[in-house]
Amino acid sequence: MARLLLLTDAPGASVEVLPALGLLSHRVRILAPQPQALVDPPECDLVLLDARRDLAGARGLSRVLRTSGLSAPLLAVFTEGGMAALTGEWQIDDVILDSAGPAEVDARLRFAISKVTEEQEEAPTRITAGGLIVDEESYAAKIHGQPLDLTYKEFELLKHLAAHQGRVFTRAQLLQEVWGYDYFGGTRTVDVHIRRLRAKLGPEHESLIGTIRNVGYRFVGAAGSLQPDSDPTLVD
Repeated sequence: MARLLLLTDAPGASVEVLPALGLLSHRVRILAPQPQALVDPPECDLVLLDARRDLAGARGLSRVLRTSGLSAPLLAVFTEGGMAALTGEWQIDDVILDSAGPAEVDARLRFAISKVTEEQEEAPTRITAGGLIVDEESYAAKIHGQPLDLTYKEFELLKHLAAHQGRVFTRAQLLQEVWGYDYFGGTRTVDVHIRRLRAKLGPEHESLIGTIRNVGYRFVGAAGSLQPDSDPTLVD
């Protein structure tokens, strides 16, 4: 049973968008198809985008989702007539006709999810971005050839940000994805570790980790593109 996130403004249940879902056991969460609703999206195995009516809006949202660093497979639900609008501008992994039967829908969902899982398992253990090299095998990180002396959590945080270059993470997301569900500390912990990371990167490279004010952090990939925030240094 997969966790599906359906982006639609349809007033009815998910079976209005894709009737076959009513015959399958997947769990479906529905959100409005708006970028602001996806700043901190729920965890899911696959995203379904309702493209039955507003084709231009759905196409634009597919591009926004990709630039925001969506890692889950993205499938769009089309009508038969809407398929004529499908071009390379759509940033999606697959399409499903709203009239598709349960066997076809289930097969497409399983294939898309398994494909992403295989790609993640085959991903290299060495991350290179903006002069930074993070080697998961040796648990070592260097910035322009200079080793960084990092604690375990500092390494994990830097690796996570660099692996999703350009994606904005809220503090709550970073706590969940780096520290894990069993961690009961507050989001201030994230700020502390970000400051320590910036200090270890040094003045020349500290802006590789950018602050998105009132939202969170992202790995910029080019020093100087964003400036660190100016809050007072935090301590434990």
